[in-house]
Amino acid sequence: MTRSLPIFALAVAGALVPPARARAQDPAAARAADPSAHIALATRLAGATLHIDGVMDETAWSRASPIRDFVQKIPIEGTAPSVATEVRILYDDAALYVGARLMRSDPAAIRRSVTRRDGESDAEVFTVSLDPYHDRRTAYAFSISSGGVRGDAYHAQDSEDSGREPQYDPVWSARAHVDSAGWTAELRIPFSQLRFNAAAQQVWGLQLTRYVADKAERLQWVLIPVDAAGYSSRFGRLEGIAGIAPTMRIELLPYVATDLTYRSNVDPRNPFDDKLGGRAGADLKVGLGPNLSLDATINPDFGQVEADPAIVNLTAFEQVFEERRPFFVEGNELLTGRGQSFIGRPTWFYSRRIGAGPRGAAQGDFVDAPTNTTITSAAKVTGRLARGLSIGGLAAVTPREFARTYHLAGDSVGRVAVEPPSRFGVLRLQQEFGQQQSNLGMSFTMVDRSLDDRGGLRQLLPRDAIAGGVDWKLRYMQGMYELTGWVGGSRVSGDAGAIARLQRNSAHFFQRPDQDYVRYDPARTQLSGATASIRLDKNAGRYTLGGIQLSTRTPGFEINDAGQMRSGDDIDFNADIQLRDTKPNRYVRFYQFGTSAVAGWNYGGVRQYLRLNQTAQAILHSFWRLNARGTLYVPSLSDDLTRGGPLIGTPAGYSVLGQVTSRSNMPTTWNARTEYYHDAFGGWRWDVSTGIATRPASQWQASVDPTYSRSVDARQYVTTRSDGGAATYGQRYIFAAVERSTLSARFRVNYALTPNFTLEVYAEPFAASGRFYGFGEVPAPRSDVLRVYGASGTGTTIARNSDGSATVTDVGSSFGLPALDFQRLSFRSNLVLRWEWLPGSTAFFVWQQSRFGQLLDGDLIRPHDLWDSVRADGDNFVVVKVSYWLGAK
Repeated sequence: MTRSLPIFALAVAGALVPPARARAQDPAAARAADPSAHIALATRLAGATLHIDGVMDETAWSRASPIRDFVQKIPIEGTAPSVATEVRILYDDAALYVGARLMRSDPAAIRRSVTRRDGESDAEVFTVSLDPYHDRRTAYAFSISSGGVRGDAYHAQDSEDSGREPQYDPVWSARAHVDSAGWTAELRIPFSQLRFNAAAQQVWGLQLTRYVADKAERLQWVLIPVDAAGYSSRFGRLEGIAGIAPTMRIELLPYVATDLTYRSNVDPRNPFDDKLGGRAGADLKVGLGPNLSLDATINPDFGQVEADPAIVNLTAFEQVFEERRPFFVEGNELLTGRGQSFIGRPTWFYSRRIGAGPRGAAQGDFVDAPTNTTITSAAKVTGRLARGLSIGGLAAVTPREFARTYHLAGDSVGRVAVEPPSRFGVLRLQQEFGQQQSNLGMSFTMVDRSLDDRGGLRQLLPRDAIAGGVDWKLRYMQGMYELTGWVGGSRVSGDAGAIARLQRNSAHFFQRPDQDYVRYDPARTQLSGATASIRLDKNAGRYTLGGIQLSTRTPGFEINDAGQMRSGDDIDFNADIQLRDTKPNRYVRFYQFGTSAVAGWNYGGVRQYLRLNQTAQAILHSFWRLNARGTLYVPSLSDDLTRGGPLIGTPAGYSVLGQVTSRSNMPTTWNARTEYYHDAFGGWRWDVSTGIATRPASQWQASVDPTYSRSVDARQYVTTRSDGGAATYGQRYIFAAVERSTLSARFRVNYALTPNFTLEVYAEPFAASGRFYGFGEVPAPRSDVLRVYGASGTGTTIARNSDGSATVTDVGSSFGLPALDFQRLSFRSNLVLRWEWLPGSTAFFVWQQSRFGQLLDGDLIRPHDLWDSVRADGDNFVVVKVSYWLGAK
């Protein structure tokens, strides 16, 4: 099986080689490939003022040049639309104005659903996309629906979907109006909310899009074919804007917030039951010339941000959650470069490291420890210079954090340091070059901590960490072919105790006794490593796609202080071929079949995994989506399952997945997904999930997404003991089988009185259980079987005790295993009343609940357990927050 990988790699590489001579294009394709054929003219608004009400009844609109030459992208690419669209563009010294007449012969069919800003619905949507730098790589998108809902996004790269930042929230206005001929829209986009180069005559990139949801029809002014790569590089041109200059952008957003916390079942002896709190802070945005912006925040508040989903993590690796905090989400692409679509590239900057939970521990009968580290201040500079250099820089400061402790004996209150003062720095530079928008990037991160002996933090955390690298993307044929890669390194320094702990953790496991290529050194005060990769992709084309990649991370590579990684000591290979047809046929609108292979080795030459995947997907003429996947797992050796112990075998196995998704942007949508896995050790997993979202009225939306999972993991690590035999280096590496069940449901109910006044309710009851059985130990390195306690011929016995623990005897000696069975309940909810009472100024009322329950009981989860989670003990947290925007309109 392993010998077949080079053959597969050669086949993929052959498929990716670009043709020596391109075939002749059909006229429609040629026109799409030449966006310069599309030129729109903006007309200066002289004297008159426009009232943005969506009606377009001012005479000034009639003086603007109309844009009418729209074309279908979906359902039938390149054909005439079934509905007519006319767009006109005006401007004055302060703003760009866009008016659209969106005709319908059946105006009664126009849906007017209302959501909060950026929400999706079944309404029609008209979008204006601008490339003010005319760099043919980035774009701003502004949309308005037939229900009057605004949406906006920033495209950090030349792609409509990848690298899209919906968290971009400029201050602008738009209105829509439905009449007997269809509907009209008016948009006012202040120049102060855009970045563009200083020039007497402006030339911008422009794309206009209309989506008619009830007809599943997508219209574009400049047709971008379905099988084509690129987005803003294919825009038409907007000309005629003259005599405007980039404004000095200064925006201030101060806030005040107060909160009330109620905890159920509080011990009356607990002195830390604080109920009231308050805080204030501010966000500042300043334009640094025409191309750069400074965003700063003092004591930021994220009380309105939705809580992370509940999980039960039995692995040795951290759970990674999505960033939701507005300050860190907006502009994140310029700081991370994640929009560059590098598969497997190191996450040099993982923004949730800033403000994460303290790592130190405090002991006491009652402990009041902060949930998150306070962010004293943070600032970032982002933008793009006229010559194609994108800049993203961030600095943040967090203070020393303390936990308060109370000891009943002696009636004493104490304070223990649980997090040191820390400084974070991030820099990302990316230079674009050539007509194909190829680019060369550089990333650098730095963390510096002020460590002393308080709280034992010197032995727990590194003193400083730096990491960074260089990456590249070489594009050919407008992104159809790309050669990407990176090379980088890291260095971490600190007390010997902290670096020893780093060497032993799950990202490294230097202490593994059966390897000889890396040495665990408890006296070391520094750890360094490197990473590199090269990849070739074919990203576009009607019939074939593919990619091939080789990447590596040395054993000492470590970026988890500012970034995020699962492990070092890896050499990874992946390759895939996709066969598809993007043109509708008699049976389906689109289909694609894919074959891929992924494999990985460590620096000892041990293969850690090998998976072969086959995928299939199709879009029916009804716009239902069908997905299927089959995966074969080839037996390999794991260097992390024993958590610092020797290699052990992993099983052969297979998995199958199927998913069906209904047509989107309809009053009711649904999806269903199931996956089954089975392996040679007797492990298995069955997951099933579904979701339904419905809109019973134009202002209401409700959804529920239940998920159920049941599994048996035949190799769940339990513990390591130091009384083992010589074959396992004097250690016992104890495993068990664990039968798990998980049931959860995510409920959402949204009501929009207007797009600027909304109520959003989110609730997630969660229940999980685990029952451990079949305890045993690894008999020898590289073994794929366990010496099961109590099995015939092993010379061992195991007895379960009444408290759930177990006692094992082995040749006259005995030892205990703790009670591991569990049943965990969680309920998290979030109610947010949001009112944008002035443009850019928002008031929030937030009510959060967090409930938790636990039993030493591994019984399978039943539906009634979800109701039990709602009744579990927990906290109620109420916040009122008001912000006021000060800036140029």
